[in-house]
Parts: sequence; C-alpha cells; structure tokens
Amino acid sequence: MSVIFKRTKILATLGPPVNSYESIEALATAGVNGYRHNFSHATYEDADQQIKWIRQASEKLNKPVAILQDLQGPKIRLGNLKENLPVKTGDELLLDYAAEHDGMTLPVQYNLAEKVKVGEPIYLFDGKVRTTVLEIPSSTAIKVRVENNGTLMSRKGINLPDTDFGGDILTPKDLRDIEFGVTKDYDYVSLSFVQSANDINNLRQILVGHGSNVQIIAKIETKAAIEDNTLEAIVKASDGIMVARGDLAVEAGAEVVPIVQRKIIALCRKYGKLSIVATQMMASMVDNPEPTRAEVSDVANAVIQGADTVMLSDETANGSYPLETVAAMKRVILYTQENATVRPLQEVVQIENATLDAISMAAVNLAEQLKVDAIVAETKTGATAANIAAHRPNLPIVSVTSEARSAQQLALSYANKSFVRPDGEKAGLELAKELKQNGFFGDAEKVTVAIVSGRQPGLVGATDTIRVRVIE
Repeated sequence: MSVIFKRTKILATLGPPVNSYESIEALATAGVNGYRHNFSHATYEDADQQIKWIRQASEKLNKPVAILQDLQGPKIRLGNLKENLPVKTGDELLLDYAAEHDGMTLPVQYNLAEKVKVGEPIYLFDGKVRTTVLEIPSSTAIKVRVENNGTLMSRKGINLPDTDFGGDILTPKDLRDIEFGVTKDYDYVSLSFVQSANDINNLRQILVGHGSNVQIIAKIETKAAIEDNTLEAIVKASDGIMVARGDLAVEAGAEVVPIVQRKIIALCRKYGKLSIVATQMMASMVDNPEPTRAEVSDVANAVIQGADTVMLSDETANGSYPLETVAAMKRVILYTQENATVRPLQEVVQIENATLDAISMAAVNLAEQLKVDAIVAETKTGATAANIAAHRPNLPIVSVTSEARSAQQLALSYANKSFVRPDGEKAGLELAKELKQNGFFGDAEKVTVAIVSGRQPGLVGATDTIRVRVIE
C-alpha cells in the first residue's frame, strides 16, 4: 500500500521547553497528534495561549490535533519542609493539614484525617518511604510509623492505595480548572485517581451542566480501579482510558502494571474507547538524545498490544530533547507496525455483536480481503470511526465528519486520518476522490476504498452501509 503513516498516535505534554508557537508547530510536524495540559503545573494564562498556538499550527498543517486537559485530582503532597528530613524504620511522624514543619510534624496539602483509617498504608515521596497509620489524634492530623529508611523532601507526592475517597475525588482546584476548561477549546478532559464509574458519571454531569461536549478520559492509577468488574464499568462509562503507570505502580505494585495495561487496551477495543499508555515511555530522553533499548521495547509492546496512543510526559514538558524524542517514538511505531500485527479483537477479548460493531468488523474484513487502499468512515460523532479502529486494520481509516470537535478527537484514534467536510450522501466518496487527486494515495492510477456510512447523512447512530468504490 502506498500510504505510510503511523497508526498508533503520539500525545505530548506541554511545558517550558516547548512553550512557543514554533515549538508546537515543530512537534506537530515531527509526529505529535495531540497535546496535554497537565493542570498540576499549567497556568491559565499559558494554557490559553498554547491552545491558540495549537489551533494555528493545526490549521497551517491541515492536520486535526487533539488537546487534553489533565485534571490534578486528589494528588496529595507534603507541604514545605524547612529542610530535607532523614527518617528511619520505627520513626513516628505526624502528618498535619493545619501545621507547619516542626521536628517530626510535617505539613500536608490535604486533610488525611477525614479519609484514612488506622492500619492503612501511606507511601511518602512517591513510594520511596512507606508508613502505616497508627492513630488519628485530631481532626486535621494522623500519626504514622515509618517502615523503611529514607529521606523526605518538600512537596513530594503521597499515595494511599487502600484509602477509599468515597467518590470525593474532584478537589476545589479541579472544579475551578473545569470552569476554565469548558470555556476553552479542549477536546478531552482526564480525571485523575478514578476509583469507580460513579466518578466518571459525576464529572459528566458537571460538564453537561456547563454545556460542554468534551470527552472524558479516566486515568487508571488506583488499586480500587483495577478490580475486574470495576475496571470494565469505568471503561464503559468513560470515553477513553489513560494507563497512568507511575502512580499505579506505587499504589498496586510495579509488577501489576504490564498486565493491567494489556487488559485495559483490550477492554477499550471491546467498547470502542480510546486507550492511552502513559508515563516514562522514553524517560531517559529527558537528558539524553537517544532512548534506551528497554524504552524502545516498551513503546513497541504498546503498539503490538494495540494502544491507540502513546504519551510523552517529562520528555517534552521538561526534557532537553523534545523533538528528538518524538522522532524516535515515531520511528519505533512505524517499524513495529510494519513488522508485527495487532491480534484480532475476537482473540483478545469476548465481544458482543452489536449492530454497529458487526458493521465495523465486516468493513475491516472486507477491506482486508479486497486489499483496498483505505476505509472511509462517514461519521458525525466519531463513534463509527472509533468502532472500526477497534479492529485495528492494517490500513488507513479516513474519517469524514461535519464536526471539527469530532475530527480533533479522532486525531488520537488508531489509524485515523480525519477531515472536516459538510454532511452529504457522497461525502466519503468525494473526499476519497479529492485525496487521490492530492496524492494522498501516492501515484496509483486506481484507488479502491471501502466506504462505511448511513442512509441518512449526519444522523447519529445510523451507520448501516458498506460500499466498495474504485476511483480512477
């Protein structure tokens, strides 16, 4: 086939090294399909400016690009310490929401006394210092016993793997950030530390109340979320899943992460939802111009497992080699997809043959048997294209929609190239002719496409037709 492009997409986190129009355009040119604003650090002023730059670059490059607002959630941290504090096994610490650092009394940025129970583990400094809750001596403080030697520093993360937040995972900061986000051009919002499907439903009600059509990505990074029934319910309730491997490794154990990653990608394919693999994919490239062999293998495995998107965090937000990192990741994706196939959906998970999924499966099977050049999906919301992508065809999915938002969201969907065109009975065919004329399919004299559409163009949920057309 003459069209060669990466089917697994790249999501890059914005930060100081790429805080300019030129950098954002360069990243998009190098292979970035979406940008992430990490609201643990992003300011409203920076985010507002960067959104404008992204849309400007997208228009110049004629390339739909997704923008994701990543909420901080109850990411609990120590407060400011007067100095680094060495601790040893057996030490007792008081973590107090209402105190400043004084000896073994440490400030925290969240009132743990309202949530934790005696006997629960609490991991300080992102898991480096492990403690157990001994008592809750006041309404703002808890006493913990240190279980290993280490050193504590200001503002380092705290993990509570066995603590139930009871659905209270949206902080006042998150609610302020949501109010900002719904007035801006975001395509996705990701919810941190999800514990159940109710967390997704609560956020969706808030977004609907603001009149927002942004899609929700659930970040899987808690022990509660990876229970089998809970995980599947979260996938069904959300529009996509981010495998947040950093906090998940601390909360559930590093050995759990590869299995959970594979399970999540399979469930996302089953329900036609977006899957994003995140955290430390090319971490060494923060400081080095080349990835390690282990990192190359990590990205390749995500591609082979069928992830829609692989994400860069510190590599682009704080790294010295953001462009080199994107280029290296793209090389790995391209080589892997051309030399290893993603297993068919029915081999990785049991699927229910809903009408839309049956049509999507038939379209992929027909397209591959006839060796067409592309599948063209006429789609309003993007659901048809996402369902086709769930079957991970080894050829492009050209999506045509009248909604700019849908085209931008599909920028992170597997194998999708999306285009905004008016609704019409021949929207897919006309786009395919246009692409052939513009050289999208190389210099082929004849181009064959499988067009998936509905008899009523623009009507949501009406996909029911597959047509094969030869364009000369």
